[in-house]
Amino acid sequence: MSDLLRAPAEIKYAEELDWLESIDDNPKPFSWRLSPKMVRLFILGSERSDGLDREISQKWFGDRSFVERSIVTLASDRGLLLIGDPGTGKSWLAELLSAAISRNSTLVVQGTAGTTEDHIKYSWNVSMVIAKGQSRESMIPSPIMTAMEAGAIGRFEELTRSTSDVQDALISILSEKYISVPELESGGSDNIVFAKPGFSIIATANSRDRGVNDLSSALKRRFNFVRIPVVTNRKSEAEIVRFRTEELLRRHAIDLEVPPTLLDVLLQSFADLRASAAAAGSDDEKLESALSTAEQIGVLEDAVLHSNFFGERALTARTLASSLVGSLARREPEDLAILNKYLHGVVEPRSKEEGGSWPEFLEGGRDAIATLS
Repeated sequence: MSDLLRAPAEIKYAEELDWLESIDDNPKPFSWRLSPKMVRLFILGSERSDGLDREISQKWFGDRSFVERSIVTLASDRGLLLIGDPGTGKSWLAELLSAAISRNSTLVVQGTAGTTEDHIKYSWNVSMVIAKGQSRESMIPSPIMTAMEAGAIGRFEELTRSTSDVQDALISILSEKYISVPELESGGSDNIVFAKPGFSIIATANSRDRGVNDLSSALKRRFNFVRIPVVTNRKSEAEIVRFRTEELLRRHAIDLEVPPTLLDVLLQSFADLRASAAAAGSDDEKLESALSTAEQIGVLEDAVLHSNFFGERALTARTLASSLVGSLARREPEDLAILNKYLHGVVEPRSKEEGGSWPEFLEGGRDAIATLS
């Protein structure tokens, strides 16, 4: 795993999955590697009341009902659509579900304006077709078709980013559970690829993409929707940021501490900016950033790496402020003006009243804005 830039969940947590599978004596749907109960435990982590001989780490932070509804959906014959704002952990939850159920989370189609039916069905090895003609051997199955043949979970990221033609191609897959291959001779089973028990699709969609390529009512009926809200609970958000930061430090073999006081400053800053965005009268008065938990992690990651490589190997409020401004100022001069207003209207009074890390944070933010202006 050390030679992988980013190991998929089934490799990263292989030891946990192996152990859970070895003790799992609960009923399993279809070809699932773990039972629904163990899938939930793998994702949400173990508790003392579970009575396990070892601790299972929590990997996704959110309401357990979202995880349970997702698992129940995948145990049925319906697809699962995880929908929510950017950075709410939809893709991470989809990856964890696929890893626990199929031990393969890499059967992924990325939805874009350029995604075609070939990406969700099949294409052809041109050189083999020229040499031997069209056959099952010369066919290149899509990740979705591979999942169908294996009875595994296929993933479709950013479903609403793909065109209506591509979305419509999913309807027959989710309804009929097979893909026809008309280029092959009929009369046998070679021209039809049937899904094996256990096959399902987890799709994700950003709620902010509404209107880009809306789902048809026919496709909506074939999905169970699970809406993942933005994390607003301060404690939960702190756990997510801390969890991801610790992963970052381990991956880069960085021995650098993130002081709790600076984590509080980061959390409070995002809470302030979200409140400001909610009260804004127009989009011009809002930052272009979604101010998601994922972007919060990105700010902290940037600050940690900068401190490690160019600082004193210690995270400071000045570096954190510089990273926040650099990460969130995407439009000039609009975003810089919003951040400057925040520093003068919120951070400056707070630094005078509370002291602590806020004065240094204020100074670092001002310097960063001056540099970018």
